[in-house]
Amino acid sequence: MFKPLSKMVGLAISTLVLCSASQAADYNFKFQSSDPAGNPNFELQQAWTKALAEKTKGKVSVELMPVGSVVEHKETQDAISGGILDGHITDTSYFSGKDAAFGLIANPVGAWSSPQQMFDFMAKGGGNALMNELINPYGLQFIGATTPGLEALVSKLPLDKVEDLKGLKLRAPEGLVQNVFAAAGAAPVNLPGSEVFTSLDKGVIDAADYTVFSTNQAQGMHDVAPHPVYPGFHSMPLVEVSMNKQKWDALPEEIKTAFSDSVAEFAQTQVAALAAKDEEAVKTAKAGGKITIHDWSPEERAKFRVIAMGQWEKVAEKSPNAKKVYDQLTTYLKANGLLN
Repeated sequence: MFKPLSKMVGLAISTLVLCSASQAADYNFKFQSSDPAGNPNFELQQAWTKALAEKTKGKVSVELMPVGSVVEHKETQDAISGGILDGHITDTSYFSGKDAAFGLIANPVGAWSSPQQMFDFMAKGGGNALMNELINPYGLQFIGATTPGLEALVSKLPLDKVEDLKGLKLRAPEGLVQNVFAAAGAAPVNLPGSEVFTSLDKGVIDAADYTVFSTNQAQGMHDVAPHPVYPGFHSMPLVEVSMNKQKWDALPEEIKTAFSDSVAEFAQTQVAALAAKDEEAVKTAKAGGKITIHDWSPEERAKFRVIAMGQWEKVAEKSPNAKKVYDQLTTYLKANGLLN
């Protein structure tokens, strides 16, 4: 006896649901980002999760949540080791309160003139292994590094060399960035980001370490500070992709490889996408004819690095791990002619 059509349709739908369930991911993870939803970085990170799923033919599913979804941005490391989260995509410097080494490897101010220089250090200079030495004791496994790229400086005054920093009233965050600029002769000022535009406009400060060129342009910074330094030479954060070490260790080798390869590909995609955004903003700014962009020479960048090294040394004294980062970083920079 034939079943009524409605029952046959219902049976077909049930079968599809069961088939879909059987094809669900073998490995499901919850990661938290240090970026908010809607941020260009977060959108690129979401694209990474999709690429990873495709690379593993659906075996791996990463649910990526924006900053603060489960814990605060400085708490993700503890949340991962405690099993509350499985992983994170975050600026490593957020954990420098636990060990100064995190701050030094995350943003050795003045070290890099391009994202690729940092990627080369991580891949060929021992940076990847060093990161695992730092985070394995906290129950995390480092998968790979990315970065939004070099931050630009906004300035009311022409800045073409280290000497031009002398006496410059510069907004810079506390810590290593501020210390390096002070050592270079600038007069750093503590200001929240919300006050940068007004302070530049009123002459409270001459320049500011704020963010990347495209964001500076979009927020009108160049209207009051028409001498940006681009590409930047000072600040470029290392953003780590890491996960719970026990869960990592339990993964098959092909899944680990997919994770590592997809993160490396994501890093290049992120850098290219954000660089394109900066380049478009630079083109628009130049077409307006109201700003002068200053690009420091390799020689001046190297001078700034040497000054920065003096501050790295002080950070290196704060912990054995920080000393290890300092030694490996400076050895690599010297061997590759980046201090010449």
